[in-house]
This record gives sequence, C-alpha cells and structure tokens, in this order.
Amino acid sequence: MLITKEIFNYIANMCGRKTLTKNKRAIIEELMIDDWQIEDYLPSYNISPTQHSIVMIQANGSNIAKRMKWGLIPNWSKNDSFSSKMINARLETLRSKPSFKDLIYKKRCIVPSNGYYEWKQNGPNKNAYFINRKDNRLLLFAGLWTLWPSPSGSVYTYTIITTKAQQDIAHIHNRMPVILDKSKIDKWINIENRSFEIQEAISQNKESLDHYQVSNFVNSPNNNSKRCITPFKEPVNLNLFDNK
Repeated sequence: MLITKEIFNYIANMCGRKTLTKNKRAIIEELMIDDWQIEDYLPSYNISPTQHSIVMIQANGSNIAKRMKWGLIPNWSKNDSFSSKMINARLETLRSKPSFKDLIYKKRCIVPSNGYYEWKQNGPNKNAYFINRKDNRLLLFAGLWTLWPSPSGSVYTYTIITTKAQQDIAHIHNRMPVILDKSKIDKWINIENRSFEIQEAISQNKESLDHYQVSNFVNSPNNNSKRCITPFKEPVNLNLFDNK
C-alpha cells in the first residue's frame, strides 16, 4: 500500500502504527497461546494499517494466534476499500456503529504489541513518539475482528478499540488504544460470555506508560528496523563560526 501524505496525516491522527518485536516463544508464553496458526511470523518495528500482524482469539476454550490484516472489513462490504479507514473503533460509539455493534458479542480479540507510535503536533510539523510499558512486557490491545469473504478467499481483518488518552500521555495525543490488564484477557475474548458489561471487561489498565520522541524515520512504513524506536537526539550544531 502506498502511503500518501494525505493517508499519513489521517493515520497520524489515529492510533495507526505499532510494533511487535518479541519472538514466537516469548509471545506464546506471555499470552498462554494454545494454538499458533502462523507460519511466517517475523518481528516488526513498524506495523502499518493494511499490513498483517498477530491477533489472539478464543475458540472452544483455547487461545489461538492468527495472522490478520489491520483494518476491519465488514462482512457486508463488497470490496476492501473500508480497510485503511477502519483501523480504530471508538469505545464510546461501539454500540451505535453498524460495523461494530454485532462484533462486540461475537468477534472480540487481543492485539499484542511491544508499543505504539503517536504523532504530536509541533507547529507545522508532527513529531513521532514511541509509547510502551515501563517493564517492557506486551501491551494487550482490545480489538474486534471479522472473516471477510473476499472473491479470492476469506480474509481475517481486525480493528483496535480506542479511548480517551490517560493523563500521562494526553499531551502527545488525545486518544489511545484500550489496554487490557492481563487479568481481563479471558473475560474479553471468551465469546461464550455474552451477558458481560463492556466497560467492566475492558476497564482501562491504569499502569503508567513510558514514552519518548523518536525520529521521522518511522514515518515511512517501508522502514522497519530498531532505528524506528531509537530515542531522538537533537542534531549538534558544529558551525565554528556561531556567535558566542
């Protein structure tokens, strides 16, 4: 997918980039995955909308890891044009949106991530920040998923639920992914439990998050290396003729 300036600005106003850099064994152990259904997993420092990444769902009491496309495509959609526009679902309007209201009770998932990026407006520019847990454990995003029946075969797609940003990162962006406490995982992905209260199941994890500025290297989805999460350093002025 070509990321134009217009699409980048749209993504920068949402929760639209993330990482998953842990290896397969670490992910399985941390999420207690029973069935790993991914053959070509590669860690990534820059996961962008419409790209594929790991999502955990539950079926018959087993935690299953699947490869899904980021950007939900409703089952009733005739094409995949919705995908790049439905990377997030606002918690406040889940029950009222046709694309999400039924999925709340049938298609809930966990989206694991080491951290995510947000862009802060700085005059005419946007500065990128990386946000993660202080203990470097996985962030567990609450999400919804679909199995879209495309003409060329069924496609798994997902969206990340967002909410108002917590106080320690609100100066960067006013929204953030809903981050589940590990104790809430079973309550959230167990679709047999249809009588639950959404707010109870996804009560926000109050643990403080770490954050720091990174360079604009991450702006391009083609860049995928540790440099994406390297802390930004102001360039040193080496002009010997500066006034003192």
